[in-house]
Amino acid sequence: LGEGYPKLVSGMLTAFLPELKIHVMNTGISGNTIRDLRARWQTDVLDQNPDWVSIMIGINDVWRHFDHPFEPNLWVNKEEYIKTYRELIEMTKDKVKGMVLIAPYYIDKNETDPMTAMVRDFASVVKELADEYQVIFCDVQKEFDETQKNLHHMGISNDRVHPNGGHSPGHFILAKSFLKAVECWPIE
Repeated sequence: LGEGYPKLVSGMLTAFLPELKIHVMNTGISGNTIRDLRARWQTDVLDQNPDWVSIMIGINDVWRHFDHPFEPNLWVNKEEYIKTYRELIEMTKDKVKGMVLIAPYYIDKNETDPMTAMVRDFASVVKELADEYQVIFCDVQKEFDETQKNLHHMGISNDRVHPNGGHSPGHFILAKSFLKAVECWPIE
């Protein structure tokens, strides 16, 4: 599970709904783009026979445009992102009870930042796909934006992408957002 939000989600689901005996798996790999995820989708996800699947992918697809500006072969454009995301959904939707699509996020409210704009554009794609396929959409950006009204992004993430180590506020925000999306958050 790692030490991030999936571990928190697992613990909270066990605490809130022990009768369901929910087993959470985390097959996320740091640095992966949707290309990488697609290449391992069958073995790492579908072959595990999950009841539910959540997908959070996109930040690295955007980031490659900025951290590797002279290597366009690493860039995932919006059209490829949409096409590949559709493939993942199509391969999965009839094999599971439900899906949760978690929008990529960027922990910075500067709307003029090019990376912020691109992440929000990719996030809107995820929302459109969730609506189209009638699956659950999880908008973590909304939670991060709300938190940033009272907490600078450095208190959440030093690089504006990865929550600071251990059980930092960023991991709790991700877990809270996920549990709210699947209607398992016990606090109003």
